[in-house]
Amino acid sequence: MKESLLLAVKDIKDINQKLNYVREYLQAFILRSLHESKAFQNISFVGGTALRFLYNLPRFSEDLDFSLENKSNYHFEKWMHKLKKDFIYENYNIDLTWNNTGVVHVGWIKIRDVLKELHLSPLRDQKLSIKIEIDSQPPPGAVLERKLVQKHLLFAVMHHDLSSLMAGKIHALCTRKYLKGRDWYDLIWYLAQKPKIAPNLIQLKNALSQNQEKIEWQPKEWPAILLKKLDTINHEQLIKDIQPFLEHPADESLISKEYLTSALKKLDAT
Repeated sequence: MKESLLLAVKDIKDINQKLNYVREYLQAFILRSLHESKAFQNISFVGGTALRFLYNLPRFSEDLDFSLENKSNYHFEKWMHKLKKDFIYENYNIDLTWNNTGVVHVGWIKIRDVLKELHLSPLRDQKLSIKIEIDSQPPPGAVLERKLVQKHLLFAVMHHDLSSLMAGKIHALCTRKYLKGRDWYDLIWYLAQKPKIAPNLIQLKNALSQNQEKIEWQPKEWPAILLKKLDTINHEQLIKDIQPFLEHPADESLISKEYLTSALKKLDAT
């Protein structure tokens, strides 16, 4: 019931952290519903939210990203109908719409009342939003795994392995047209892991081949590409983007230009 969410976060004093935990609880609720729909026979969990749920990445996330791995018996609309019913059954006041006409199938979940009930907004009609995106034409080459997850709720997912998740993050960093501090934070997290993680270069190559703009470099050159890009970004803007999502606020110091440059240079030299 919605009361379980209200009880889970009632003692969190920091408003921003409370909002993060509320959103994460609702993300878990969505993942549980997809699990019950057997959606993970078709889709894999990817992106920064997958890192958070599967590998305890110490930052929060906003949306849920998936890749379509098996088109047989793929029922996006059916899953969205069930998800809406699940939210209503648990006493959430919800608007849920979707569009599956493009390459990326999107569901928009907007929940009323909960921000007001948790004193996160003075307005009863202010909505908490979570977006679901399913890439219906993902690049081939990802390695798939399955995992049981216990985070707020219990569910099981199919997901990309760490090497493939890293390839997806590198592709985003190298090709995204706007600055997203969360991408750079995730990169430094990958580079700090022991044992060392190497990106899935086959998947990265296939992802780059899907780009509308022609790519003139090879996948193995990604450290050099990111070093060049690092010189062009606004570091204050990078920090501003990541701050609201950090589980530990002091972690913003980990994505200094100095640390990022040092880590990428070591890779570029190998």
